[in-house]
Amino acid sequence: MARSVYVAGVDRGDGRQVVELGLMELLTRHVDRVGVFRPLVHDDPDRLFDLLRARYRLSQPPRTAYGMSYPQAAALQAERGTDELVTELLERFHAVARDHEYVLVLGSDYADTSLPDELGLNARLANEFGASVIAVVGGQEQSADSVRAEAGNALRAYRAQGCDVVALVVNRALPEDRAAIAERLTARLPVPCYVLPEDASLSAPTVSQVVRTLGAEVLLGDDAGLSRDVRDFVFGGAMLPSFLPALTEGCLVVTPGDRADLIVGALAAHSAGAPPIAGVLLTLDERPGPDILALASRLAPGTPVVAVAGRSFPTAEQLVTLEGKLHAGAPRKAETALGLFERHVDTAELTDRISLARSSRVTPMMFEHELIERSRADRRRVVLPEGSEERVLRAADVLLRRDVCDLTLLGEEDAVRKRAAELGIQLGAARIVDPQTSPLRERFAESYAKLRAHKGVSYELAYDIVADVSYFGTLMVQEGLADGMVSGAVHSTAATIRPAFEIIKTAPGAQIVSSVFFMCLADRVLVYGDCAVNPDPDAEQLADIAIQSAATAAQFGVEPRIAMLSYSTGTSGSGADVDKVRKATALVRELRPDLPVEGPIQYDAAVDAAVAATKLPGSQVAGRATVLVFPDLNTGNNTYKAVQRSAHAVAVGPVLQGLRKPVNDLSRGALVQDIVNTVAITAIQAQTQTPAQTPNRTRKAPTS
Repeated sequence: MARSVYVAGVDRGDGRQVVELGLMELLTRHVDRVGVFRPLVHDDPDRLFDLLRARYRLSQPPRTAYGMSYPQAAALQAERGTDELVTELLERFHAVARDHEYVLVLGSDYADTSLPDELGLNARLANEFGASVIAVVGGQEQSADSVRAEAGNALRAYRAQGCDVVALVVNRALPEDRAAIAERLTARLPVPCYVLPEDASLSAPTVSQVVRTLGAEVLLGDDAGLSRDVRDFVFGGAMLPSFLPALTEGCLVVTPGDRADLIVGALAAHSAGAPPIAGVLLTLDERPGPDILALASRLAPGTPVVAVAGRSFPTAEQLVTLEGKLHAGAPRKAETALGLFERHVDTAELTDRISLARSSRVTPMMFEHELIERSRADRRRVVLPEGSEERVLRAADVLLRRDVCDLTLLGEEDAVRKRAAELGIQLGAARIVDPQTSPLRERFAESYAKLRAHKGVSYELAYDIVADVSYFGTLMVQEGLADGMVSGAVHSTAATIRPAFEIIKTAPGAQIVSSVFFMCLADRVLVYGDCAVNPDPDAEQLADIAIQSAATAAQFGVEPRIAMLSYSTGTSGSGADVDKVRKATALVRELRPDLPVEGPIQYDAAVDAAVAATKLPGSQVAGRATVLVFPDLNTGNNTYKAVQRSAHAVAVGPVLQGLRKPVNDLSRGALVQDIVNTVAITAIQAQTQTPAQTPNRTRKAPTS
C-alpha cells in the first residue's frame, strides 16, 4: 500500500505551492516512484503538476493527477451527497496509489469555489486516503499574534476531524516576525511548526505571465528574458533625465510605444547594469520603428520588449493585481522556493514525521538531490574562474537560490555584471573578483614565485601568470580563501588542472591525480575511473587509481566493490595488457586488503550476476561491482560515453581525486545541471579536508 501525505490549508492565499514543491523535493530524495494527486482542480492542465512532472521526470499521465473539477464536485455533492463525492475521489486516488510508492496529495485552495465546509472535506479525504496531514497557514500582511492564533486554530480544526497532523507550516510571514512566530509556536504546539518568510521574488510575476495576462505581443526577447521576475513597475512619462533615476532593479518599464527615448534609455541603463530591468512594456498600440528595435536588440540582447493595445492606466490596473505563480516556465522561482523551504524547514525531522524510508534503488535524481543536501549541510566556498560564461552564471543562479555554497566568480566585474544582467540573473551574495586588479595578485605572485623558483620563475613572471583566472582561482584554494574550484566550461582540461599540479599537488599517499565519473543508471550509481586524466597508467598507477576511486565512492555513499577491467576474465587470457591488470589487482589486495577487488574481469562479468555466475562463480565482486577501473584512458572515455548515450545515464564528472584540495574540471559541453552537480561535489570534497590541509581558513570572503 502506497503511503501518502496531504497538504491542506485553511484559506486562500497561503502560497502553499512552496510547501508542495519542497515536499516533492524531499520525497524524490528518498523514493523512486512518487505520484501526485489533486482531488479538485481549477485548470486543466494543472500548472503545478506540469512543473512537478517536468522537474522530477514523472512518468505519471496528467489525466490521473486530479480527481475532478470544482464545478463537477459541487454538482455531485449537491445531487448525491458528500459520501458519493468522497467515494468517487477515493477511487481515483487509489488508481494513482496502486502505481506508486508514495503519493503527494495537493489539497483544495479555497479559491472561487462553492463547496460548503471545504476544510471538513479536505480532512475527510485525508482520513479516507490514510494520509498524514501537513497543515499550511498563510501569514501574509498579518501580525505575529494573528498568525499564531490562526496556526493554533488550524491545528485544532484538523485534529478535531481525526486527522494525523504531522507538521504545521506558516507561510508568507513577515520576515521581521518569522523568528518570534516560530519560537512561540514551537513552544506551544504539540507538532513541529516551521515558519517561512514572505519572499518578494516568489510573489513577483514573470514577464511571460504579464504577456499572457495582457495578451501582449512580444517584439523582442528570448525565453530567459521572459522568465525574469517583475519586482516593480516604473511608468514612463517624464523626460529621460528625470526618468532614469526612477528605474529600480527588476522593474518593468511601462511607457507609450512612441517614446523611443525612454525605450532606448531604459535598455541602455540595463546594459550598463545600472540597474538591470525586467523589460519594457509599450502601450497605446504604438510600435517603435525597425531602426529603434534593431538598436534595442543590440543594446540589451534577450531583454523583452512587449506591446499592448490599451492605454497606460487600464494596463496599470491589471498589472498591480498580478501575483507570481510556480509553473514549468519559471524555473528560477522553483529554485527560490526550494531554497526558502530548505532554509526554514527541518527536512530531517520532517522526513521522520512522514515516515520516509530510503529506497534500496538509487536513481539519478536521488543521487543529485543527495549532492545538494550534503553540500548545503556544511557550507563551503567555491571559486568559479569562468565568471562571465553563460552556463556558469546560470549555474551560479541555481546554487545561490538553493543556498548550496558561497561563490566567488572571477572576471572583470563590469563584464560579469553586464552579462548577468543580460541573462536576467541576480548574483546576490556572490563575490566577483578581478584577478587583473585585485590586491591579492601581488600576494599570489609572491607565493607562486616561491613555489616555482626551482623552475626559474621570477616575481615579474609570476605576476603575469597569476592574473590568469585558472591560476588565480587555484591560488585562492591553496591560500585558504576558497575551499574548492570548478572550471573547464570554456578552458581545456590541461588549463584547469595544470595549476593544481603545480600549486596544490598530490595528497599524501597518492601517487597520481586521477578522475572518476559517477554513472547514474536507472536504479544504481556506478563509479568509473579513470576516464579523463591518465592515458596509459602502469600497474602501480592503476592500483592507485583503484584505491582512490574506492575512497571517492565511499565518500559519496557508494559501497566500493572494485572491478579491474580487462578483455579477459580470471585466468582465461594472457598478454601484456592483461598482465598489467592482474599485477594491479594484486597490488590493491596487498595495499588495501579490506577492499573487495576482482581482476582481471570483463565488464559484463563485473555488472551482470548471470554472467558472473558462469565466469567467476563465488566471487565477492563479480556481478555486483560498483567501482569499475579501466585499463587505459581510451577504453574508459569511450565506455563512459557509450553508456551515457545508450543507457540514458547521467554522467557526473569528471571528479578529480588525489589532490590535497578539491579542484574539478568540467567538460566543455557541460550543461548547467552538470556544473551545479560538480560544484556540489567539490563542496562535499572540501568538507572532508582537515584543518591541517586547509591553512589560513577563514569564513571571510576575499576582497576584490
